[in-house]
Amino acid sequence: MPQGATTEPPAAFFSREFLLRHIADIVAFYESRVKDEKGGFHQSFMADGTRFNEGFKQIVSSTRMVINFMLAGHVLGRQDLLELGAYGLRYVKERHYVADKAAYAFTMQDHEPADMTQQAYGYAFILAAHAAARRAGVTQSDDDIRQVFDLMEERFWLKEDGAYADTISANGEMSDYRGQNSNMHACEAMIAAYEATQDQRYLQRAEVLADTFTRRLAAKADGLVCEHYTKAWEPDWEYNKDDPKNIYRPWGIQPGHQIEWSKNLLNIYRYRQDCAWMKQRACELFDAAWKASWDDAHGGLIYGFDQDRKWTDDDKYFWVQGESIASAALLYHATGDQKYKQHYEDLWKYSWENFVDHEHGAWCGFKLSRDNKKYSEEKAVAGAKCDYHTLVSCVEALRAFPAAER
Repeated sequence: MPQGATTEPPAAFFSREFLLRHIADIVAFYESRVKDEKGGFHQSFMADGTRFNEGFKQIVSSTRMVINFMLAGHVLGRQDLLELGAYGLRYVKERHYVADKAAYAFTMQDHEPADMTQQAYGYAFILAAHAAARRAGVTQSDDDIRQVFDLMEERFWLKEDGAYADTISANGEMSDYRGQNSNMHACEAMIAAYEATQDQRYLQRAEVLADTFTRRLAAKADGLVCEHYTKAWEPDWEYNKDDPKNIYRPWGIQPGHQIEWSKNLLNIYRYRQDCAWMKQRACELFDAAWKASWDDAHGGLIYGFDQDRKWTDDDKYFWVQGESIASAALLYHATGDQKYKQHYEDLWKYSWENFVDHEHGAWCGFKLSRDNKKYSEEKAVAGAKCDYHTLVSCVEALRAFPAAER
């Protein structure tokens, strides 16, 4: 059991002490076993820390782990974690990046580029990793942030649509598929880039993305953010209809993504107090997702529902709970509405009982069944889970609860 950990629910999930301790408990699982001496991070672990699929690395896990160590090092005041983050960032810059193609490998196998598909989703986290390093003081220049932004601008930005395209094949062909997920994370990365640099263009881009997806396109889907779109940005309700459990592009409406957009909106609103619509939409998206997906019988938020609010996947995914903790905290801070404080506490109680690994640290597997049974003993999986969402939720909550709540 991590030092200081307990299986008993804390008296106050709202306290700064609790949040900092939980951040430390999360990184405690990873910090001693994650470093690959040949470069980068090991990314796949069983619950007890045993590694598997050691030769495989994916850009989203490579960068999210960098973000984890940069954020944790910064808020905990630990130079060793910042150095570990810098070690991972060098791998992204020197090994994932293929200079003669001016492109990043989406996956690596035995430290060689494997999948050269270019995904805006991956680039969003490359940008966010550089932003985290800059904000933590590990890097002293804005150049890396600017360079990644420029690559995204050149390859993915669709100015007239106010959104990023999704995927470019290894041979340079842009897919007709359009999706919200890459844009949601791009929005998140733009906010991080602004906070690291104070360059207004990043905040302005975040605003454009938020307006596109939570207002203009949401108006085509009963006020909610649709997952998939045609090339013309019409909701595509047929895409992956036979695959509602897809972890990257599931069919249906994702309550977790409504709630992540709520978080993005509030993090922009922090700097744009004149944009009252952002706070309003943040409340609307969170409230709709909560009403449709909170499981009164077993606790937690389910994964997906259809246009009629009928559940399409009733499993409980770790990231949905983690992101919802962050958004509930920010909503309580922004509105003062006690219901969000109650949602925050309900989410923590549920997660503390079902997801937090009180023996080994961090959170247990990627998802649980509706009645909260484990599907496997895999804790971290390259491209799927590295406790990014859970750690970031604590960092976000620190903004809302800087001191103990009574």
